[in-house]
Amino acid sequence: MQQFQSKSDLIADYYSQHYEEVKAFVSSRLQYADDSEDVVQNIFLRLLQMDKMISSVTLPCLVYTVARNLICDYWRHRQCVYDYEHFFVNSPASRICTNTGESIYSVLQINELLERGIARLSENQRKIYRMNVCDGMQISEIAIKLDVKYKNVENRLCAARKEVRKYMKCMLA
Repeated sequence: MQQFQSKSDLIADYYSQHYEEVKAFVSSRLQYADDSEDVVQNIFLRLLQMDKMISSVTLPCLVYTVARNLICDYWRHRQCVYDYEHFFVNSPASRICTNTGESIYSVLQINELLERGIARLSENQRKIYRMNVCDGMQISEIAIKLDVKYKNVENRLCAARKEVRKYMKCMLA
């Protein structure tokens, strides 16, 4: 316990004496002052959580090594955020979806469109599609219930799905 206490005292002393110096080092490599303060705080938190032996000789090197690693982590994270935002802004979905109320469909509207799409199917396709999608029946169960060949049900279901998908895509575009 004595070594842990002396380690934390050593880190606390270094923090109070060199905080501005470390903050200037981090700030010179980051864009925002708030972020640099957070990084400096994280440096000393990491040092306090380390299980390694820290002495007054190794502490300055360790502080700047941890600082460099956290700065790299910061920029790596910023790059991921930038890539994600850039992808989202330039994706086709973002051109369709805006923040206006008119562009967002309610569940009721989508359900109504789906029903219209199903209504466009032939009677056999409609029955098979509803049994599969709404009732959750497998193709083999539908074939047995309707006394139709498996492949026949499979083909009708495939055609029905394509037709409904095509209709929904057209209506939601």
